[in-house]
Amino acid sequence: MRLVVVSAGLSVPSSTRLLADRLAQAVQRQASADVEVVELRDLAVEIAHHFTNGFPGRALAAALEAVTAADALIVVTPVFSASYSGLFKSFFDVLDQEALAGKPVLIAATGGSARHSLVLEHALRPLFSYLRAVVVPTAVYAASEDWGAQGLPERIERAAGELVSLTAGRSAPAVPPAPAEPAPGGFTVVPFAEQLAALAGR
Repeated sequence: MRLVVVSAGLSVPSSTRLLADRLAQAVQRQASADVEVVELRDLAVEIAHHFTNGFPGRALAAALEAVTAADALIVVTPVFSASYSGLFKSFFDVLDQEALAGKPVLIAATGGSARHSLVLEHALRPLFSYLRAVVVPTAVYAASEDWGAQGLPERIERAAGELVSLTAGRSAPAVPPAPAEPAPGGFTVVPFAEQLAALAGR
């Protein structure tokens, strides 16, 4: 598995990067994965220049290519003003809108208080749904008091397991549906599940 971790932490050391590393390690405990970390702090200037001139710098281009080529993503942002950071959003604004289509993504965030935990559902999940990524059911939020407390390691392991399962399912070869058989009288019966799938694909 080619796993890319996008961390939007700003400080050094960063709780955002710490959470990103723990999530990546949990994935590696459950599957063989080559991990590449993209530190957005190091790309801030190139991201800003991309908005003004329309071209990515060398480091930003490499990061965008890594994200596009990844089999799965872990994305982690600090919470600013009850949402993801501007740097985090800016990076995904300059990414090609088709780059994440169908790609498994584990979303996570860090903040100073547990009251910001809903950022995962009202901000991050809609963003990646819009980009047509497949977001794992378990999102991980770590407030300051969560470090060293019960519950966080279990959420990390569960989310990592879901990401591994989604990635394995995505890489499995698709089994083509059996051709519909003509019904008596010459009519072709299309199974209801196929009709629903056709409607969903519109």
